[in-house]
Amino acid sequence: MREPAFWYRPRSLQSYALWPLGALYGAITERRMLRRGFDAGIPVICVGNYHVGGAGKTPTALALTKLLRELGETPVVLSRGYGGRLKGPVMVDPARHTADDVGDEPLMMARDVPVTVARDRLDGVALAKAQGATVIVMDDGFQNPRLLKDASLIVIDSERGLGNGNVFPAGPLRAPLKAQLARTDALVLIGDGRAANDVAAELAKRDKPELRARLKPDAASVAQLIGKRAFAFAGIGDPERFFRSLGASGIEVVRARPFPDHHVFSNDEIVALAAEAQREQLTLVTTEKDLARLRGRAGVPDNIVPFAVQLEFDDPSALRQLISDHLYRARERRFGRR
Repeated sequence: MREPAFWYRPRSLQSYALWPLGALYGAITERRMLRRGFDAGIPVICVGNYHVGGAGKTPTALALTKLLRELGETPVVLSRGYGGRLKGPVMVDPARHTADDVGDEPLMMARDVPVTVARDRLDGVALAKAQGATVIVMDDGFQNPRLLKDASLIVIDSERGLGNGNVFPAGPLRAPLKAQLARTDALVLIGDGRAANDVAAELAKRDKPELRARLKPDAASVAQLIGKRAFAFAGIGDPERFFRSLGASGIEVVRARPFPDHHVFSNDEIVALAAEAQREQLTLVTTEKDLARLRGRAGVPDNIVPFAVQLEFDDPSALRQLISDHLYRARERRFGRR
C-alpha cells in the first residue's frame, strides 16, 4: 500500500476524522496483544515495528542472524511471507521459489540465512525446529500474540519517527503506543535523526536500551554505479530514503520513481522503465527487495543494478550483550539453572 501523506504531517482534519476508527482498531489490537502465546521451546526474538510500513526490519533481522551465528547459535527466520501465495510451512529456496511464491523479503533473506514461511506461525516453528534451529528470529509479528516472544526489538527510522502518532487508519501506528512500549525490550534507531528521541526517552524510563545503527551501502554496489547516470526506482516503505542513500554515496540520480511498498510491477511498468532508461542512457538501479520481486519475470532487463546495504550498529558489543542476556534468561526460564 502507499501510505497517506497526512500520516507524517502534523495532525490534520483527515487524522481527526479517522480518529474514532483508529481508537476502535487500537482497542481491539491492544486487547489481542494481552493473550499469552505458544511457547516454542527455544528462544524467539522478534524484530518488529510499532507502525505500518518499512523502517529497516529486514536488514536488522539479517544483522541479528549474523550475530547469533557468531554466538554459536543456529538461527532460522520465521516469516508469514507477505505477498506470496504459499501458505507453508515451507523452507524458502532461492533457486526454486519466486517472490510470488514466498514474498520478496523472505526470498531476499534466504540467500544468507534459512527462512521458513508459514501463515500459521506455529507450523513455521515446527519446521524451523526440524531444521535444527536453536533460535527463531521473527520477521515482524510484534503485535501478534500467537507465539511467545523472549525478546522484542523495535525498529524505527530516526528521520521519520512515528508520524502523527495516531493509530491506523488515522496514522501509522498498529496499536496504541503505550501498549507497545510495555512489550518492548530494546529500540533500534536507524540513522542520525531525532524524530524518535521521545520514544527512546520513554523506554529509557523503563530501563530499555536504545541501540543506534545505520545502513551502510555495499562497496561493490557503489563501485558498480559510480560515474554512471542512474534511474532509481523502488517499491519499499520509504523510497525517498533509498534515493537519498544513493545520492549520499556519490551516485548521480537523474530519475527517481517511487512505488508503493511491496509493489507488484506489471509488464507494462517494466517495459516503460526499461525504455525510459535506454532512451536517456541511464542505468536502472533498485533495492535488493525490489529486485527479488522482479527475478524470474519475463521481460525484466538483466542489467538492473541492485543497491545492497547492510546494517551496522554503533556499539556492536551492546547488541551482543543484550542478545546474550536474553538467550540466557530464555533458557533459564525453560530449563532452570544448569
